[in-house]
Amino acid sequence: MQKIKKMIPYLAVLLITFYLLPLCMRDAGIAMILMLIVMPLICLVCSLMYGFKQGFYWIYPIAAAALFTPTIWIYYNSSAWVYILVYAGAALIGDFVGMISCRCKAK
Repeated sequence: MQKIKKMIPYLAVLLITFYLLPLCMRDAGIAMILMLIVMPLICLVCSLMYGFKQGFYWIYPIAAAALFTPTIWIYYNSSAWVYILVYAGAALIGDFVGMISCRCKAK
């Protein structure tokens, strides 16, 4: 339970990213830039910081994917299902690399 509490600030940033950033999408070009570059980058950076400070925890990428899933029905259409894998993958990679960086720094 303690690890989940430490995850909340990082997931809050993802929540804001996934639910408020799509409001800036005015056309398909901006939407693609946000969904393919900006949002995965924010997810990766948050995950790196989480992994660096807290270590690897397998629930984090699942939580990131779960936070994005409802946005498919709110903002997008069924073609956005693939982004669940993109954001979960970015969270997984960031969490893992952050954990490795943390261990390397401790040595």
